[in-house]
Amino acid sequence: MSTPSIISEVRAAEGGHCGPDNRSDIHVRVEPRESDGIEITLESRVEAYYGEAILAQARQVLKDLHVDHARVAIHDEGALPFVISARIEACAKRAGLGRGYRALPERLADPPLSARDQMRRSRLYIPGNEPKYFVNAGLRHPDGVILDLEDSVHSREKDAARLLVRNALRAVDFGPCERMVRINQLPLGLADLEEIVPEIPNLILVPKVERPEQVLQVIDQIERVKDRHGIDRPIWIMPILESALGIENAYAIATASADIVAMTIGLEDYTADLGVAKTATGAESLFARQRLVNAARAAGIQAIDSVYGDVADLEGLQHWGVNARAMGFEGMGCIHPLQIEIIHQAFAPTAAEIEKALRIVEAFEEAQKKGLSVVSLGSKMIDPPVVQRALKLVNRAKRIAQTT
Repeated sequence: MSTPSIISEVRAAEGGHCGPDNRSDIHVRVEPRESDGIEITLESRVEAYYGEAILAQARQVLKDLHVDHARVAIHDEGALPFVISARIEACAKRAGLGRGYRALPERLADPPLSARDQMRRSRLYIPGNEPKYFVNAGLRHPDGVILDLEDSVHSREKDAARLLVRNALRAVDFGPCERMVRINQLPLGLADLEEIVPEIPNLILVPKVERPEQVLQVIDQIERVKDRHGIDRPIWIMPILESALGIENAYAIATASADIVAMTIGLEDYTADLGVAKTATGAESLFARQRLVNAARAAGIQAIDSVYGDVADLEGLQHWGVNARAMGFEGMGCIHPLQIEIIHQAFAPTAAEIEKALRIVEAFEEAQKKGLSVVSLGSKMIDPPVVQRALKLVNRAKRIAQTT
Protein backbone atom coordinates (compact mmCIF):
# COMPACT_ATOMS: atom_id res chain seq x y z
CA MET A 1 0.00 0.00 0.00
CA SER A 2 1.41 3.40 -0.95
CA THR A 3 1.34 6.48 1.27
CA PRO A 4 -1.75 8.65 0.60
CA SER A 5 -0.82 11.69 -1.46
CA ILE A 6 -4.10 13.62 -1.55
CA ILE A 7 -3.84 16.37 1.04
CA SER A 8 -7.52 16.07 2.03
CA GLU A 9 -6.89 12.53 3.27
CA VAL A 10 -4.27 13.58 5.82
CA ARG A 11 -4.12 15.95 8.77
CA ALA A 12 -1.83 16.85 11.64
CA ALA A 13 -2.20 14.53 14.62
CA GLU A 14 -0.66 14.09 18.03
CA GLY A 15 -0.64 11.70 20.94
CA GLY A 16 1.20 10.44 23.98
CA HIS A 17 2.05 12.30 27.17
CA CYS A 18 4.66 14.76 28.37
CA GLY A 19 5.17 17.09 31.30
CA PRO A 20 6.47 16.91 34.88
CA ASP A 21 3.89 14.33 35.99
CA ASN A 22 4.74 11.91 33.18
CA ARG A 23 7.60 9.48 32.88
CA SER A 24 8.64 6.71 30.51
CA ASP A 25 6.42 8.23 27.83
CA ILE A 26 6.65 10.52 24.85
CA HIS A 27 4.48 13.12 23.12
CA VAL A 28 4.49 13.11 19.33
CA ARG A 29 3.01 15.42 16.73
CA VAL A 30 2.98 14.36 13.07
CA GLU A 31 2.17 16.86 10.33
CA PRO A 32 1.96 15.37 6.82
CA ARG A 33 3.27 17.34 3.86
CA GLU A 34 3.49 16.66 0.16
CA SER A 35 7.25 17.19 -0.30
CA ASP A 36 10.55 18.14 1.38
CA GLY A 37 11.09 14.77 3.09
CA ILE A 38 11.19 14.11 6.82
CA GLU A 39 11.87 16.85 9.37
CA ILE A 40 12.15 15.82 13.03
CA THR A 41 12.56 18.07 16.07
CA LEU A 42 13.37 16.54 19.44
CA GLU A 43 13.12 17.76 23.02
CA SER A 44 14.22 15.19 25.58
CA ARG A 45 15.42 15.14 29.16
CA VAL A 46 18.02 12.55 28.03
CA GLU A 47 18.88 14.22 24.73
CA ALA A 48 22.57 14.54 25.57
CA TYR A 49 22.84 10.77 26.00
CA TYR A 50 20.21 9.29 23.71
CA GLY A 51 19.17 12.08 21.36
CA GLU A 52 20.79 10.61 18.26
CA ALA A 53 19.41 7.16 19.04
CA ILE A 54 15.88 8.54 19.43
CA LEU A 55 16.14 10.44 16.14
CA ALA A 56 17.50 7.38 14.35
CA GLN A 57 14.66 5.25 15.69
CA ALA A 58 12.07 7.84 14.67
CA ARG A 59 13.42 7.85 11.12
CA GLN A 60 13.36 4.05 11.01
CA VAL A 61 9.77 3.91 12.24
CA LEU A 62 8.68 6.37 9.56
CA LYS A 63 10.58 4.37 6.97
CA ASP A 64 8.85 1.15 8.09
CA LEU A 65 5.52 2.95 7.74
CA HIS A 66 6.47 4.18 4.24
CA VAL A 67 6.14 7.80 5.33
CA ASP A 68 8.33 9.93 3.04
CA HIS A 69 7.23 13.49 3.81
CA ALA A 70 6.22 14.78 7.25
CA ARG A 71 7.13 17.14 10.06
CA VAL A 72 7.50 15.29 13.37
CA ALA A 73 7.85 16.94 16.77
CA ILE A 74 8.91 14.73 19.68
CA HIS A 75 8.88 15.60 23.38
CA ASP A 76 10.47 12.68 25.22
CA GLU A 77 10.09 11.92 28.93
CA GLY A 78 12.44 8.95 29.05
CA ALA A 79 10.39 6.58 26.92
CA LEU A 80 11.79 3.16 26.04
CA PRO A 81 12.20 2.26 22.36
CA PHE A 82 9.03 0.15 22.16
CA VAL A 83 7.03 3.12 23.48
CA ILE A 84 8.65 5.56 21.04
CA SER A 85 7.81 3.26 18.16
CA ALA A 86 4.17 2.80 19.21
CA ARG A 87 3.57 6.50 19.79
CA ILE A 88 5.01 7.54 16.43
CA GLU A 89 3.06 4.84 14.60
CA ALA A 90 -0.20 5.79 16.30
CA CYS A 91 0.23 9.48 15.45
CA ALA A 92 1.23 8.76 11.87
CA LYS A 93 -1.87 6.65 11.35
CA ARG A 94 -4.07 9.26 12.98
CA ALA A 95 -2.61 11.68 10.44
CA GLY A 96 -3.63 9.36 7.62
CA LEU A 97 -0.12 8.02 6.99
CA GLY A 98 1.35 4.54 7.13
CA ARG A 99 -1.95 2.71 6.86
CA GLY A 100 -1.44 -0.95 6.08
CA TYR A 101 2.08 -0.98 7.55
CA ARG A 102 3.53 -1.71 10.98
CA ALA A 103 6.68 -0.58 12.76
CA LEU A 104 7.47 -3.54 15.00
CA PRO A 105 10.22 -3.56 17.64
CA GLU A 106 12.51 -6.55 17.88
CA ARG A 107 10.77 -9.46 19.54
CA LEU A 108 12.15 -11.16 22.62
CA ALA A 109 12.11 -14.95 22.81
CA ASP A 110 8.61 -16.43 22.76
CA PRO A 111 7.17 -16.66 26.28
CA PRO A 112 6.61 -20.08 27.84
CA LEU A 113 3.30 -21.77 27.23
CA SER A 114 0.77 -21.60 30.04
CA ALA A 115 -1.16 -24.67 31.11
CA ARG A 116 -4.94 -24.94 31.14
CA ASP A 117 -4.81 -25.21 34.94
CA GLN A 118 -2.15 -22.53 35.38
CA MET A 119 -2.03 -21.03 38.87
CA ARG A 120 -4.20 -17.91 38.59
CA ARG A 121 -4.46 -16.62 42.16
CA SER A 122 -3.70 -13.04 41.16
CA ARG A 123 -3.87 -11.10 37.91
CA LEU A 124 -2.65 -7.50 37.92
CA TYR A 125 -4.43 -5.00 35.67
CA ILE A 126 -2.12 -2.57 33.84
CA PRO A 127 -3.71 0.34 31.91
CA GLY A 128 -2.82 -0.19 28.26
CA ASN A 129 -2.06 3.47 27.61
CA GLU A 130 0.28 3.97 30.59
CA PRO A 131 3.69 2.55 29.59
CA LYS A 132 5.30 3.69 32.85
CA TYR A 133 3.70 0.67 34.53
CA PHE A 134 4.68 -1.97 31.98
CA VAL A 135 8.32 -2.75 32.75
CA ASN A 136 7.85 -3.36 36.50
CA ALA A 137 4.49 -5.12 36.20
CA GLY A 138 5.96 -8.46 37.28
CA LEU A 139 8.09 -7.08 40.11
CA ARG A 140 5.81 -8.32 42.90
CA HIS A 141 5.21 -11.66 41.18
CA PRO A 142 1.52 -11.73 40.27
CA ASP A 143 0.51 -14.97 38.62
CA GLY A 144 -0.69 -12.99 35.61
CA VAL A 145 -0.32 -9.51 34.14
CA ILE A 146 -3.34 -8.09 32.28
CA LEU A 147 -2.53 -5.42 29.71
CA ASP A 148 -5.89 -3.68 29.61
CA LEU A 149 -7.41 -2.18 26.48
CA GLU A 150 -10.91 -1.74 27.86
CA ASP A 151 -12.16 0.25 30.86
CA SER A 152 -8.82 1.82 31.86
CA VAL A 153 -8.32 3.38 28.40
CA HIS A 154 -10.20 6.49 27.24
CA SER A 155 -12.24 6.00 24.08
CA ARG A 156 -10.02 8.48 22.19
CA GLU A 157 -6.89 6.49 23.08
CA LYS A 158 -7.98 2.99 22.08
CA ASP A 159 -5.88 3.02 18.89
CA ALA A 160 -2.73 4.15 20.68
CA ALA A 161 -3.15 1.68 23.56
CA ARG A 162 -3.57 -1.19 21.10
CA LEU A 163 -0.16 -0.46 19.57
CA LEU A 164 1.50 0.06 22.95
CA VAL A 165 0.24 -3.29 24.20
CA ARG A 166 1.26 -4.98 20.95
CA ASN A 167 4.79 -3.60 21.29
CA ALA A 168 4.97 -4.44 25.00
CA LEU A 169 4.16 -8.07 24.24
CA ARG A 170 7.09 -8.07 21.81
CA ALA A 171 9.63 -6.14 23.86
CA VAL A 172 8.91 -6.42 27.61
CA ASP A 173 10.02 -9.37 29.72
CA PHE A 174 7.21 -10.08 32.18
CA GLY A 175 9.15 -12.94 33.75
CA PRO A 176 7.13 -16.01 34.75
CA CYS A 177 3.83 -14.08 34.77
CA GLU A 178 1.12 -15.32 32.46
CA ARG A 179 0.68 -12.64 29.79
CA MET A 180 -2.97 -11.64 29.46
CA VAL A 181 -4.77 -8.97 27.45
CA ARG A 182 -8.28 -7.68 28.11
CA ILE A 183 -9.68 -6.64 24.77
CA ASN A 184 -12.50 -4.17 24.25
CA GLN A 185 -16.15 -5.07 24.17
CA LEU A 186 -17.19 -6.47 20.81
CA PRO A 187 -17.07 -5.48 18.02
CA LEU A 188 -14.10 -3.19 18.80
CA GLY A 189 -12.32 -6.08 20.47
CA LEU A 190 -12.05 -7.90 17.15
CA ALA A 191 -9.80 -5.09 15.86
CA ASP A 192 -7.68 -5.48 19.00
CA LEU A 193 -7.11 -9.13 18.13
CA GLU A 194 -5.61 -8.21 14.75
CA GLU A 195 -2.71 -6.53 16.53
CA ILE A 196 -2.53 -8.60 19.71
CA VAL A 197 -2.80 -12.22 18.57
CA PRO A 198 0.38 -12.20 16.41
CA GLU A 199 2.32 -11.40 19.61
CA ILE A 200 1.06 -14.65 21.21
CA PRO A 201 -0.36 -13.62 24.58
CA ASN A 202 -1.13 -16.57 26.82
CA LEU A 203 -4.73 -15.56 27.47
CA ILE A 204 -7.39 -13.16 26.22
CA LEU A 205 -10.03 -11.77 28.59
CA VAL A 206 -13.32 -11.05 26.85
CA PRO A 207 -15.40 -8.40 28.66
CA LYS A 208 -19.16 -8.10 29.04
CA VAL A 209 -19.97 -11.58 27.77
CA GLU A 210 -23.67 -12.41 27.85
CA ARG A 211 -23.97 -15.22 25.31
CA PRO A 212 -21.71 -18.08 24.17
CA GLU A 213 -21.85 -16.76 20.58
CA GLN A 214 -19.76 -13.76 21.64
CA VAL A 215 -16.96 -16.01 22.86
CA LEU A 216 -17.11 -18.09 19.69
CA GLN A 217 -16.84 -14.92 17.62
CA VAL A 218 -13.63 -14.02 19.47
CA ILE A 219 -12.21 -17.52 19.10
CA ASP A 220 -12.99 -17.57 15.36
CA GLN A 221 -11.14 -14.28 14.95
CA ILE A 222 -8.18 -15.56 16.97
CA GLU A 223 -7.95 -18.68 14.81
CA ARG A 224 -8.05 -16.65 11.60
CA VAL A 225 -5.22 -14.41 12.78
CA LYS A 226 -3.22 -17.40 14.03
CA ASP A 227 -3.57 -19.11 10.66
CA ARG A 228 -2.35 -16.01 8.82
CA HIS A 229 0.72 -15.78 11.03
CA GLY A 230 1.49 -19.49 11.30
CA ILE A 231 0.84 -19.67 15.06
CA ASP A 232 0.18 -23.17 16.37
CA ARG A 233 0.22 -22.61 20.14
CA PRO A 234 -2.95 -22.18 22.22
CA ILE A 235 -4.30 -18.81 23.31
CA TRP A 236 -6.65 -19.36 26.22
CA ILE A 237 -9.91 -17.49 26.86
CA MET A 238 -11.36 -16.05 30.08
CA PRO A 239 -14.89 -14.61 29.64
CA ILE A 240 -15.90 -11.82 32.02
CA LEU A 241 -19.58 -11.91 33.04
CA GLU A 242 -20.81 -8.42 33.92
CA SER A 243 -24.61 -8.49 33.68
CA ALA A 244 -27.63 -10.40 34.94
CA LEU A 245 -28.01 -12.04 31.53
CA GLY A 246 -24.39 -13.13 31.52
CA ILE A 247 -24.80 -14.78 34.91
CA GLU A 248 -27.98 -16.56 33.77
CA ASN A 249 -26.02 -17.97 30.80
CA ALA A 250 -22.90 -18.82 32.82
CA TYR A 251 -22.78 -22.57 32.10
CA ALA A 252 -23.49 -22.16 28.38
CA ILE A 253 -20.68 -19.60 28.17
CA ALA A 254 -18.27 -21.75 30.19
CA THR A 255 -18.80 -24.74 27.89
CA ALA A 256 -18.77 -22.83 24.59
CA SER A 257 -15.22 -23.91 23.69
CA ALA A 258 -12.34 -26.03 24.92
CA ASP A 259 -10.18 -22.88 24.70
CA ILE A 260 -11.97 -21.44 27.74
CA VAL A 261 -9.89 -22.16 30.85
CA ALA A 262 -11.41 -19.77 33.39
CA MET A 263 -14.36 -17.48 33.91
CA THR A 264 -14.63 -14.35 36.04
CA ILE A 265 -17.12 -11.70 37.06
CA GLY A 266 -17.03 -7.90 36.83
CA LEU A 267 -18.87 -6.66 39.88
CA GLU A 268 -18.93 -2.95 39.07
CA ASP A 269 -20.88 -3.50 35.86
CA TYR A 270 -22.93 -6.34 37.35
CA THR A 271 -24.18 -4.25 40.27
CA ALA A 272 -24.83 -1.33 37.91
CA ASP A 273 -26.94 -3.66 35.78
CA LEU A 274 -28.91 -4.65 38.88
CA GLY A 275 -29.26 -1.01 39.89
CA VAL A 276 -27.77 -1.61 43.34
CA ALA A 277 -24.72 -0.31 45.19
CA LYS A 278 -21.57 -2.44 45.39
CA THR A 279 -20.73 -3.00 49.06
CA ALA A 280 -17.71 -4.29 50.99
CA THR A 281 -19.68 -7.31 52.18
CA GLY A 282 -20.76 -8.34 48.68
CA ALA A 283 -24.24 -9.43 49.79
CA GLU A 284 -25.76 -7.93 46.63
CA SER A 285 -23.59 -10.13 44.38
CA LEU A 286 -23.50 -13.35 46.43
CA PHE A 287 -25.94 -15.17 44.16
CA ALA A 288 -24.06 -14.21 41.01
CA ARG A 289 -20.69 -15.25 42.40
CA GLN A 290 -22.07 -18.60 43.60
CA ARG A 291 -23.72 -19.16 40.23
CA LEU A 292 -20.45 -18.46 38.44
CA VAL A 293 -18.48 -20.82 40.69
CA ASN A 294 -21.00 -23.61 40.18
CA ALA A 295 -21.05 -23.15 36.40
CA ALA A 296 -17.25 -23.06 36.20
CA ARG A 297 -16.87 -26.19 38.31
CA ALA A 298 -19.50 -28.02 36.27
CA ALA A 299 -17.62 -27.03 33.09
CA GLY A 300 -14.24 -28.10 34.51
CA ILE A 301 -12.67 -24.62 34.39
CA GLN A 302 -11.40 -22.17 37.00
CA ALA A 303 -13.67 -19.70 38.77
CA ILE A 304 -11.90 -16.35 39.28
CA ASP A 305 -13.34 -13.58 41.43
CA SER A 306 -13.56 -9.87 40.63
CA VAL A 307 -11.18 -7.16 41.85
CA TYR A 308 -11.38 -5.51 45.28
CA GLY A 309 -11.63 -1.83 44.47
CA ASP A 310 -10.48 -0.19 47.74
CA VAL A 311 -6.69 -0.24 47.42
CA ALA A 312 -6.17 1.27 50.89
CA ASP A 313 -8.29 -1.36 52.69
CA LEU A 314 -5.88 -4.31 52.85
CA GLU A 315 -7.76 -5.85 55.78
CA GLY A 316 -10.98 -5.77 53.77
CA LEU A 317 -9.11 -7.33 50.83
CA GLN A 318 -7.84 -10.15 53.05
CA HIS A 319 -11.36 -10.81 54.34
CA TRP A 320 -12.80 -10.75 50.81
CA GLY A 321 -10.12 -13.09 49.47
CA VAL A 322 -10.55 -15.65 52.27
CA ASN A 323 -14.31 -15.68 51.70
CA ALA A 324 -13.81 -15.98 47.94
CA ARG A 325 -11.60 -19.02 48.40
CA ALA A 326 -14.16 -20.56 50.76
CA MET A 327 -16.81 -20.08 48.03
CA GLY A 328 -14.72 -22.01 45.51
CA PHE A 329 -12.88 -19.25 43.64
CA GLU A 330 -9.25 -19.98 42.76
CA GLY A 331 -8.09 -16.38 42.49
CA MET A 332 -9.12 -12.78 41.92
CA GLY A 333 -8.06 -9.65 40.10
CA CYS A 334 -6.01 -6.81 41.55
CA ILE A 335 -5.54 -3.19 40.58
CA HIS A 336 -2.43 -2.36 42.64
CA PRO A 337 0.79 -4.29 43.27
CA LEU A 338 0.29 -3.99 47.05
CA GLN A 339 -2.74 -6.27 46.75
CA ILE A 340 -0.80 -9.20 45.27
CA GLU A 341 0.77 -10.62 48.42
CA ILE A 342 -2.48 -10.27 50.38
CA ILE A 343 -4.35 -12.16 47.67
CA HIS A 344 -1.74 -14.92 47.57
CA GLN A 345 -2.03 -15.33 51.34
CA ALA A 346 -5.83 -15.42 51.16
CA PHE A 347 -5.87 -18.12 48.49
CA ALA A 348 -3.21 -20.30 50.14
CA PRO A 349 -4.20 -23.19 52.42
CA THR A 350 -3.41 -22.46 56.06
CA ALA A 351 -0.86 -24.50 58.00
CA ALA A 352 -3.67 -26.12 59.98
CA GLU A 353 -5.54 -27.06 56.80
CA ILE A 354 -2.42 -28.59 55.28
CA GLU A 355 -1.65 -30.56 58.45
CA LYS A 356 -5.18 -31.95 58.62
CA ALA A 357 -5.18 -32.80 54.90
CA LEU A 358 -1.84 -34.62 55.22
CA ARG A 359 -3.23 -36.71 58.09
CA ILE A 360 -6.27 -37.62 56.00
CA VAL A 361 -4.10 -38.55 53.01
CA GLU A 362 -1.80 -40.60 55.24
CA ALA A 363 -4.77 -42.45 56.73
CA PHE A 364 -6.16 -43.07 53.24
CA GLU A 365 -2.84 -44.45 51.98
CA GLU A 366 -2.51 -46.67 55.04
CA ALA A 367 -6.03 -48.04 54.48
CA GLN A 368 -5.19 -48.71 50.83
CA LYS A 369 -2.10 -50.71 51.82
CA LYS A 370 -4.25 -52.84 54.12
CA GLY A 371 -6.87 -53.36 51.46
CA LEU A 372 -9.49 -51.52 53.47
CA SER A 373 -12.29 -49.60 51.77
CA VAL A 374 -13.11 -47.58 54.88
CA VAL A 375 -10.75 -44.83 56.03
CA SER A 376 -10.69 -43.73 59.66
CA LEU A 377 -8.83 -40.92 61.36
CA GLY A 378 -8.92 -41.29 65.12
CA SER A 379 -12.53 -41.90 66.01
CA LYS A 380 -13.89 -40.43 62.75
CA MET A 381 -14.74 -42.21 59.54
CA ILE A 382 -13.46 -40.38 56.44
CA ASP A 383 -15.68 -40.43 53.36
CA PRO A 384 -14.15 -40.59 49.84
CA PRO A 385 -15.14 -36.97 49.01
CA VAL A 386 -13.22 -35.81 52.09
CA VAL A 387 -10.15 -37.71 50.90
CA GLN A 388 -10.43 -36.17 47.43
CA ARG A 389 -10.71 -32.69 48.90
CA ALA A 390 -7.64 -33.32 51.05
CA LEU A 391 -5.67 -34.58 48.05
CA LYS A 392 -6.59 -31.44 46.07
CA LEU A 393 -5.57 -29.20 48.95
CA VAL A 394 -2.19 -30.91 49.34
CA ASN A 395 -1.59 -30.71 45.61
CA ARG A 396 -2.46 -26.99 45.59
CA ALA A 397 -0.11 -26.36 48.51
CA LYS A 398 2.70 -28.09 46.61
CA ARG A 399 2.04 -26.01 43.49
CA ILE A 400 2.06 -22.78 45.50
CA ALA A 401 5.34 -23.81 47.14
CA GLN A 402 6.87 -24.25 43.68
CA THR A 403 6.04 -20.64 42.76
CA THR A 404 7.70 -19.07 45.83
